[in-house]
Amino acid sequence: MTKGTSSFGKRHNKTHTECRRCGRKYHIQKKRCGSCGYPSSRIRHYNWSIKAKRRKTTGTGRMRHLKVVHRRFRNGFREGTTPTPRKRGPAAPSTAVAKP
Repeated sequence: MTKGTSSFGKRHNKTHTECRRCGRKYHIQKKRCGSCGYPSSRIRHYNWSIKAKRRKTTGTGRMRHLKVVHRRFRNGFREGTTPTPRKRGPAAPSTAVAKP
């Protein structure tokens, strides 16, 4: 049996599928994602790959919750208050041409 061309024809089984947490490489037999480490609760990252850490650090995604927390932090986490009403200034002049 050769190690080359004839052996490559037998490769038709998938080892990886889509991960439900990161959408990348979930190993079917190991039941572990090679990219994020799912099902582990901690995200997989290593200090020997600074560039990989930069790709998936906080701020590279939507930050659905954190951007709300940051906005509330800037306002001192105030709750149950109503904003002071704004003063209405004079109306801006119209740029439309008047019809005769």
